[in-house]
Amino acid sequence: MRQFDEMYSRLPASGDAGEVRQHYEAYARWLQAQDPQTMAARREEAEMIFRRVGITFAVYGDKDEDGSGTERLIPFDLIPRVIAAQEWKSMEAGLVQRVTALNRFIHDVYHDQDILKAGVIPREQIENNAQFRPEMVGVDVPNQIYSHISGIDIVRAPDSAGKGEYYVLEDNLRVPSGVSYMLEDRKMMMRLFPELFSQHRVAPVAHYPDLLLETLRASSPATTAEPTVVVLTPGMYNSAYFEHAFLAQQMGVELVEGQDLFVKDKFVYMRTTRGPKRVDVIYRRVDDDFLDPNVFRPTSTLGCAGLMDAYKAGHVAICNAVGTGVADDKSIYPYVPDMIKFYLGEEPILKNVPTFQCRKPDDLKYTLANLKDLVVKEVHGAGGYGMLVGPASTKEEIERFRGALLANPEGYIAQPTLSLSSCPTFVDSGIAPRHIDLRPFVLSGRTVQMVPGGLTRVALKEGSLVVNSSQGGGTKDTWILQD
Repeated sequence: MRQFDEMYSRLPASGDAGEVRQHYEAYARWLQAQDPQTMAARREEAEMIFRRVGITFAVYGDKDEDGSGTERLIPFDLIPRVIAAQEWKSMEAGLVQRVTALNRFIHDVYHDQDILKAGVIPREQIENNAQFRPEMVGVDVPNQIYSHISGIDIVRAPDSAGKGEYYVLEDNLRVPSGVSYMLEDRKMMMRLFPELFSQHRVAPVAHYPDLLLETLRASSPATTAEPTVVVLTPGMYNSAYFEHAFLAQQMGVELVEGQDLFVKDKFVYMRTTRGPKRVDVIYRRVDDDFLDPNVFRPTSTLGCAGLMDAYKAGHVAICNAVGTGVADDKSIYPYVPDMIKFYLGEEPILKNVPTFQCRKPDDLKYTLANLKDLVVKEVHGAGGYGMLVGPASTKEEIERFRGALLANPEGYIAQPTLSLSSCPTFVDSGIAPRHIDLRPFVLSGRTVQMVPGGLTRVALKEGSLVVNSSQGGGTKDTWILQD
């Protein structure tokens, strides 16, 4: 299988420096001058600081004695992923195009359903989708924006000429996480290696919380010049709680749980020491099912009773909107290029990974015949779970998955096993290539904007293609070089 490395056009051999790509040249010279002991000491320093600050996530599969999830650090790698300015410019245009079309699609399926009437997407793909919320049909949301914060997962793989080509692997439109690690990784790199930032023109990312707050305020239904924004968290046992608290603190807004909110006369209020305060915008990090026990899951204590009444009355904005998940389901992903053509009349700038929809008999037949070579994913799966990576699986695992596919073919898609690009990574054995992906965060308010960069996730196990933190992955700082 062809390989594409971000830093080297030819990987270093024994006693050989390799051939460095132009935008990495200055960094490669610096890296070669560093001794491994110093780098190891810097890595220990980073780990100590992250632990002290509390930058952790909970792994629900691992239980402590009290039954709560194990708190873990996400490993941080010292070697940045560097992207040239021109490459980023093209990627940014593709991201704006894609998220614009996705927002148009979500509005359409809850209103006129033109794309279904035109036969571009089969009606049953929407109406039988677990993430389609009938409660949102006909509900108008501010600026017709549903996914205010989108995390689009991008991978790079070699094309036929051996050059790297970017593909969108997944659209995360419900409650995408990870942006706090993007910000903290940059802060850490500037602290550990300040000299690098005087040698490179790296585009800043620190203003992301300002852009986020601007985006949230722009969604406010209230006429007030200073809308009240809150971050709604499921609580401290959620795997991304650090991020919820971090973003609330960075934006200077309140972090609340469902019990801190109540609804009166179809307006939402939060309880404060000075009495009730009206809430205009809720940046929710709680899934739809738990938002309002009157409408969704009756046993939920994470949301606020009556919230949907206030929402439908136009008295509060929920970001991201209820029902947004209908567009980030993996069964809908194959249709995004068609959405771009349908709503925008444009050719997609960023490609999808070729995808087999197992609900189609021919696609299922091909998938079953080629399981050992494919990646098969549950359409509702996330976090690297519920999937089969054929080339890395045993015969028993493949046969077990074959049974699941035959029992429920519409629950799966399949894709070729892409050779994800690699990037030099500082591991225990020294510097070695490891596979990576990228999650830029796209903000949709009055305009669509983003900071130059994103969260680069790295598969720390040699040969592994699974970058998810829950599966042992780490993170890197992402440098977008300015012209």
